[in-house]
Formats: sequence, C-alpha cells, structure tokens
Amino acid sequence: MKTTALIAEDEALLAANLQSELFGLWPDLEMVAIVGDGQSAAQEALRLQPDVLFLDIRMPGMTGLECAEALAEEWPEGGKPFPLIVFVTAYDEYAVQAFERAAFDYVLKPVQTPRLEQTCARLKERLPDSNVPASLGGIVIQMRELLAAGSPLTGHAAQDSSPLRIIQASVGNTISMVPVDDVLYLEAADKYVRVVTAEREHLVRSPLKELLQRLDPQRFWQIHRGSVVHCDAIASAQRDESGKLTLTLREHPDRLVVSRLYADRFRGL
Repeated sequence: MKTTALIAEDEALLAANLQSELFGLWPDLEMVAIVGDGQSAAQEALRLQPDVLFLDIRMPGMTGLECAEALAEEWPEGGKPFPLIVFVTAYDEYAVQAFERAAFDYVLKPVQTPRLEQTCARLKERLPDSNVPASLGGIVIQMRELLAAGSPLTGHAAQDSSPLRIIQASVGNTISMVPVDDVLYLEAADKYVRVVTAEREHLVRSPLKELLQRLDPQRFWQIHRGSVVHCDAIASAQRDESGKLTLTLREHPDRLVVSRLYADRFRGL
C-alpha cells in the first residue's frame, strides 16, 4: 500500500511548492489532502488517517502544534498508528531546538530540497511497517514538552505574566468581578471561555491560552486543550474500563474529562 500524506499550509504557493518537491523526492507518496488551516487539518487527519502530516507552525485559528495536540488527544485507539509529523517553520535553528529532542521532524521555510530529502529518508525508516513503530504514548509526552516551549514555537505573542487575581466578565453593561480563588474550572466554548464557580458561570472573551499563562500552574491544572481545573475543586478521579479518566468536583455536578495528553497528572491512581 502507498504511504499517504496531508499538507496543512495557509499559503497556497508554499503548499504547492512543498507538494511538488515531495512528488519529485518521493514518487510513491500519495497526497490525500491539502488544507489551509489547523482546524481543517485536524478534521481531515482524523477522517483520512494519513501516514504522514506536514504541518505549518503558524496557521489561522489553530497552530500546527495545537493541531498535533488535538490529534494526540483524539486519535482513535486500536486503529492506524498515529501519523508521523513534520513541522514546517520559518524559525531559525535556535527556535527549533525543541524539535531535535522530540520524535518529530521539521523543515525550514523556504523548503530546501537537500533538507527535505533527509526528512523523507527519515520518514521512510520510521513508517509503521518498519522496525520502529509509532508510539502514541511517547508522542503525547513529547507533544507536552513542545507545547511547554512557549510562544516562539506556538507563534503567540507573549502576554502579561502578572498573576491573575480577578477575572472580569461582562454581561450587557455590567462587569462581574470574579475572584480567581472562586473559580472551579474554565472551559473554552466557541469564541468565549466559560468561567465556572460554585454559584454560577460567566463568559469571557479572553482566549483560554492567554488566561492560562496568568494562572498559577500549581493550582490550575490543564486537563484538556480546552479545559483547566482548579486542583482544590477536584473531589476524585476515576478511570473507566477503557482507561478514560473523569474528574468529579467538590461543589459542582459537572464531571470533567481528562485527555490522555494530561492524564499523567493522575498516574498515581
């Protein structure tokens, strides 16, 4: 069977150039999709389950790293192995040092044929039918390390790092001042973030990733790419027969699912 690949690149000319270079270096590679944003890349990758992903780091909406994070959380167990990932980045060697320590490859823009040829050779050696099968567990650990590398890799501008004490939530002409100590959990919802306390919930427009940068990581734990929980609010954590981990809260009936990307916080269970 042919090796299949997907390209996610928001600049059409660069995507076409990468496809052309790959066809010249790897004639048997079958390109199943070319998309222009991270959300589409995640959706198409889950649907088509290609063997290789070429992900641009900076894309509209969801970055290449966030796309890979979503796939690491949602990739179906028991199916095809997790795809091999190549990040395509305009950053220099200093910015991509994190990739050298992970089970991912990268190429710099503009793509140079000799470097891409090396990448293709590495991919062929590591394909699922080789002696080095993909390990989703290892991918999850290394994805967390990459995400922790911060704004140079994710492409997000640095935010105010001062500790957050109050979250301001607007409803009409009223601004509610929500003490951070009262927050049980935060959850991304469309263009808003739900800020849930024991008494009620509020909606704020600040992206969850910006709020997370100003929350105390010892008290507020990310448990999913779209969820952050106050650790003091957790009553218990339970695994089902499939290994899925769910949290019960002390002062709220909601139950929160922990993705496998962050389940190692509870590995002592």
